[in-house]
Amino acid sequence: MLWLKWDLNLKIRLIGDSLFNMLFWMYFPFIALYFSEAFGKSVASMLMMVPPLVGMFAGLFGGFLADRLGRRPAMLLGSILQSVMFAIFALSPSRWLDYVAYIGVGLGGSIFTPASSAMVADVTPEKDRRMVFATFVTGRNIGAVFGPAIGSVFFIHHRTELLWTCTLVTFLYFLTIYWKIRETLPKSAELANEKGNMGSLIVRQFRNYGLIFKDLPFAVYIIAGVMVTIAFMQLDMYLAVYVKEYVPAQPLFSFGSWSHSLDSTGIFGLMIGLNGLLFVLLAVPVTKVFEHWSDRNVFILSSVLFGLGMFLMGFTTNVWLLLVFVVIMTVGEVSRSPVTESFISKYVPADARGRYMGASNLQYSLGRFIAPATIFLSTWLPPLGVFGFIFFCTLASVALYVVLFRILPQPKPAE
Repeated sequence: MLWLKWDLNLKIRLIGDSLFNMLFWMYFPFIALYFSEAFGKSVASMLMMVPPLVGMFAGLFGGFLADRLGRRPAMLLGSILQSVMFAIFALSPSRWLDYVAYIGVGLGGSIFTPASSAMVADVTPEKDRRMVFATFVTGRNIGAVFGPAIGSVFFIHHRTELLWTCTLVTFLYFLTIYWKIRETLPKSAELANEKGNMGSLIVRQFRNYGLIFKDLPFAVYIIAGVMVTIAFMQLDMYLAVYVKEYVPAQPLFSFGSWSHSLDSTGIFGLMIGLNGLLFVLLAVPVTKVFEHWSDRNVFILSSVLFGLGMFLMGFTTNVWLLLVFVVIMTVGEVSRSPVTESFISKYVPADARGRYMGASNLQYSLGRFIAPATIFLSTWLPPLGVFGFIFFCTLASVALYVVLFRILPQPKPAE
């Protein structure tokens, strides 16, 4: 599906999301350090546990709004909330107000995301969804690659200017959504919406979430996603510990008497940079390669490749072998991303896409919550034992995906 043939909604969203994500990665990697300096490491570590929990409930609420009021109102609310919170952050005289504003920015993003994903599914034919989602993944990851490098200068030395830029961009995005984005809520959802006061509707809709989690295939899908997310999160957790503690400084290039060496910090930075760069370069090509593969086989291949690449790292400290294993892991990670978003839109009713998109995000929140357990395990297990546990998580997800596609009903007709 050529970009020029995309629905206008998608073109606007791709540009807006990519630009905002670039700004996001200019400040997000430095937030933990910022609050650690302000409150101390112990307090900051507890404070940083709150935003993901808030995000879980906000995502569910955003899914409810997307299905009840429409995709556009939920996106408008999320974007204007982010703009207001960035302005408060820029004007704030207090570190505690900074923290509240930071939570507010995340709250706006969590409300925005389910409606955004549901809208992509609404306006994209089922056969093209993987490629469209892959393009969005590429746009988001361009920011993840270049944002931190730019932010290391702007967030540290020009924080206020950066925050005002984020305020302006999110406000312009809000205006663009208001003027240019059309509503895509399916007619079936409009007819299914109940009448009543807002309080009773919210209670009823959150009861509907209870029904969603009693949906056995969806529950298996969430648990499988939690298991593989635990593994994905180790790029920023145990892998960093392993490289720092076990990988020695060593030459990266050597010609005659000249050599360029990296210490453990430099090696880890190179590994993460390669992962981000490959994500940008490979998202669309890899999706194209697996375009005709079933969702089942892509999920299984993704889990196996990522787990195997991570497990093999426990056998070496050689920088070049570590980089090869990063490539294996990244191919697994990249192949999964577009399928994850298209999967929900394919197997759920169109009038419940927003709720299911919001509920689906719980796999990432729960996985991020459990993932630090590997740091605890590393205090009494050798590296190979920890990497073995990570590999076990991905193999468990493979088993769950096999079960999932055995019990999954046939896909519903595309709307």
